Amino acid sequence: MDTVDRQILAELQKDGRLTVTELAARVRLSLSPCHRRLRELERRGAVRGYRAVLDPEAVGLTFESLVFVTMRQEDRDTVAAFEAAVADIPHVVQAQRLFGDPDYLLRIVSKDLRAFQQLYDEELATLPGVQRLSSTLVMKHVVRERSLPL
Repeated sequence: MDTVDRQILAELQKDGRLTVTELAARVRLSLSPCHRRLRELERRGAVRGYRAVLDPEAVGLTFESLVFVTMRQEDRDTVAAFEAAVADIPHVVQAQRLFGDPDYLLRIVSKDLRAFQQLYDEELATLPGVQRLSSTLVMKHVVRERSLPL
């Protein structure tokens, strides 16, 4: 990946709706080479997709929490079952496996405290292999959805 590829990626992170013509102009390439580079970046997986970034408040998801998960057992089958179950919960918008304790960090969005409590009691607490859940509420976003530093 060279400097031009990084410029293409940086521009797409700012605005994924750019046309190839607009993108080519911003990175100072002609249309065909820009298009070839973009397709190659997509083929190699540097660009995983395109999507709209929604405002959670605008769609009624004003409550956000971080849930730390400590596993009771971490054998391959339990971990696979836990991760598959977490992936099926739409309100889990981010899930990360960590080194050490806790084992996982889940970012959860919901309508309000009552909806979070229901999700916590009915889905999170029943996940396979879970020993302990610990949650904290997000007060404010200081940095959110920042572009990758290229």
